[in-house]
Amino acid sequence: MSQGYTVAVVGATGAVGQKIIEKLVERNFPYSKLKLLASKRSAGKEVEVNGLTYKLEEATPESFEGVDIAFFSAGGAISKLLAKEAVSRGAIVVDNTSAFRMDKDTPLVVPEVNKQALHAHQGIIANPNCSTIQMVAALEPIRKAYGLSKVIVSTYQAVSGAGAAAIEELTTQSEAINEKNPNPSILPVKSAEKHYPIAGNVIPQIDVFDEDGFTLEEHKMMNETKKIMTLPQLSIAATCVRVPVVTGHSESVYIEIDKEDVTVDELKQLLSNTKGITLQDAPEQQLYPMPYFVEDEDDVFVGRIRKDPSNNNGFHMWIVSDNLLKGAALNSIQIAEALIEERILKEV
Repeated sequence: MSQGYTVAVVGATGAVGQKIIEKLVERNFPYSKLKLLASKRSAGKEVEVNGLTYKLEEATPESFEGVDIAFFSAGGAISKLLAKEAVSRGAIVVDNTSAFRMDKDTPLVVPEVNKQALHAHQGIIANPNCSTIQMVAALEPIRKAYGLSKVIVSTYQAVSGAGAAAIEELTTQSEAINEKNPNPSILPVKSAEKHYPIAGNVIPQIDVFDEDGFTLEEHKMMNETKKIMTLPQLSIAATCVRVPVVTGHSESVYIEIDKEDVTVDELKQLLSNTKGITLQDAPEQQLYPMPYFVEDEDDVFVGRIRKDPSNNNGFHMWIVSDNLLKGAALNSIQIAEALIEERILKEV
């Protein structure tokens, strides 16, 4: 009988790292030893987890001696520096950054969609972009039942996707607006070129622009969706927008399916019977997913499903999820759980 795994969390003080720790406890993940790793400046601080006190350690290559599974959520630069060091010491790495997502030898996994890809891992498993995860989780049952040929998505992404500093920025700016600050120019913003205020604003740019006019965030969604769903020829386009919401990404998604004469009710029935999906679709009662109500919820919420008026195979839907949970921490834990279920993570 397994005595439990030695688990490391890299970036334990960050928003996602804290959620990973919460979910390890909440889901009774079978760990016997927990190593909380952070930056040098945080080393030595104490953190309480499930009634026990842990001391934060600086993340170094030697930190991963004896570790069975390591969750990385400290930024791409740290993952590139330390993930392979962890693997060389026997750990399986679940990386929550973009460092390895499009590497051809690294599985990019949403367990409900492509759990089988875990068997091809070479030590590192990538957790997809938060917006990608919730979308493919909702679209996969549709693809399996009816085929999928086209996706057009517009995202409305919460500031927590940009980290704790962005949350603080939104809070500070909102307070200034609420106080009827007569001079918006003195709203505190980060010192960076064209860094626009987010409070009371909508910014149609996440990450930098590529030569084709799409941002890197949009390319992530498009490329990751094709890889996860094994649909290299899928027609897909994305527009990613930052909105003044703390937690919860929302998406307006248009799809075209292959099967003819599918009804809205059939799609609703399919999704309502899908594990991990909550259908909220009663517009006559003003029931539809909203980020305000999905915070701290594990499921992906889907609503406002309707047929396109000019295309019998086209459908529109609204998808919302807590980006720190299913979009990050929860999916990472589910990957680790799937490694155990599939007997890929060795018994200890």
